[in-house]
Amino acid sequence: MEKIKQIITYSLENEKGKDILIVLIVILLGLGSFELGRLSKNNISSGIKIEYPNQETNVISATDSISKGIFDISTKTVQVQNSNSGKNFFASNRGSKYYSFSCSAGKTIKQENRVYFFTREEAEKAGYEFSSSCK
Repeated sequence: MEKIKQIITYSLENEKGKDILIVLIVILLGLGSFELGRLSKNNISSGIKIEYPNQETNVISATDSISKGIFDISTKTVQVQNSNSGKNFFASNRGSKYYSFSCSAGKTIKQENRVYFFTREEAEKAGYEFSSSCK
């Protein structure tokens, strides 16, 4: 600590040292402000989704709980079709390809946009073709 005090005292006595200290203080304040801004960024997620096979899904809304100051289980429900019910394939209701559950190509399709099939034949009868990225 004594060495630091001596450096600061020497810097304050010297005109060039004052300029260096001012530049360092400005840089440190800028970095600190930047980091505080990143920490205070309001990162609101869409909520927590709890899924049960062949049942409705409960959604805990993060935005509702933040605005009210408490956790609130909203009344929003989504009908879920689960892959564990014997369905081996799925497709997007907006696309023309179908995927197996082991294929990573269909992972970006939202749950609410998925159509499920038990067999390949069932999917192909519905007008879908198997994705070439799943082979």
